[in-house]
Amino acid sequence: MDSRRNFIGRVATGLAGTLAARPAALLANDRIRVGIIGAGDRGSELANHIRASQNAEIAAVADIYRTRLDRAISCAPNATPHADYRALLDDRSIDAVFIATPQHLHATQFIAALEAGKHVYLEKTAALTLQEAKLMRAAVQKNNGRQTIQIGHQSVSAGHMADVRQFLSDPRRLGKVTAVSMQMHRATPMGKAQWARPALFTSDLIRENVRWQDFLGETPAREFDRDRLIHWRYFWDYSGGGVFENMSQQLSFWYKALNLQIPATASMAGGVYVWKDGREVPDTMSVTLEQPEEILINWVSGFSNNQLGVTEDVLGTHGSISRGSQVRYTPQKLNNAVATEMTGRSVQPPHAHVENFLASIRGTEEPNCPFELGYRVSVACRMAVESYHQGRTVRWDAAKQEIF
Repeated sequence: MDSRRNFIGRVATGLAGTLAARPAALLANDRIRVGIIGAGDRGSELANHIRASQNAEIAAVADIYRTRLDRAISCAPNATPHADYRALLDDRSIDAVFIATPQHLHATQFIAALEAGKHVYLEKTAALTLQEAKLMRAAVQKNNGRQTIQIGHQSVSAGHMADVRQFLSDPRRLGKVTAVSMQMHRATPMGKAQWARPALFTSDLIRENVRWQDFLGETPAREFDRDRLIHWRYFWDYSGGGVFENMSQQLSFWYKALNLQIPATASMAGGVYVWKDGREVPDTMSVTLEQPEEILINWVSGFSNNQLGVTEDVLGTHGSISRGSQVRYTPQKLNNAVATEMTGRSVQPPHAHVENFLASIRGTEEPNCPFELGYRVSVACRMAVESYHQGRTVRWDAAKQEIF
């Protein structure tokens, strides 16, 4: 905790200076040179999305684990490898960076990337703590729009968003919305826990091949621990657990669609009910967010039974929107007798969110998930986790931007 406070003080001091100027504007046909920070599973998936996009090339990759870096470079042989992400940021030929590292590293790397004059795609959830979210926000405000920023809540670029917006185009369809009910249930065989990656515990996963201190960042000092490196999602030092991994994705979609603000209150309950494998974050949980718009959001998640799947239902006085594999509008006949059911049909390619980011750099589109949306989602997720830690409902002071 002390080291994290020291980081906050150092970054706050650094923000007093002037952030680097934005590189020359890229034109519609200019090729964008991209660097990837973090070459794990998500970084590799983003690399595939970059390859599928127009006029972009992977010019550099950074990772603290030598084997992972070698593997990434074998898939992008023209890219420059870096063991230290700061060397990547020093490369003036790099236009944009994709940050796909654990959540506890986001703030440091995001602020450094802006200071280096890079456009930034930052994986969700944007910030692990409220203090870090506020520092990142200050950096964005200081930057004053010189760089393009996209937070990696890719659901907001999905075709479902176009469908929902069409349904919402006539306010009479839903009436007054009072509730959003969200489910996120997954299951794996009992011998294979959710998020477990035993295949990655190879003989080369040793201290000499890992920049361990760079992984720890500002978290408490520890001896090299392969489990924490590979299973970082299990531990509060590095992750917000299922709330940050899963609820954030569903929440970001509806925060954007309904233009919702940070919740007034948050409550979370749950625990490690199934996967007693040393993880600290719960595998079964329930979150309630009371929105200032007079909407109650409930999210229930578990890792032991997938019968209920991944769904969201928005309930209004005059109708409902249900989102699963498709989006569907259903009228509430008591108050909306003449309305008819509607089913969404919009589709988008898997790389739509990355494509939107690159188009935004060129100035032909606006980012679908700008920093402010990512900030609101980060704070909502942090409020839920704080409630879990403290065993009570927590509240948001909008004037002070503080959780109490």
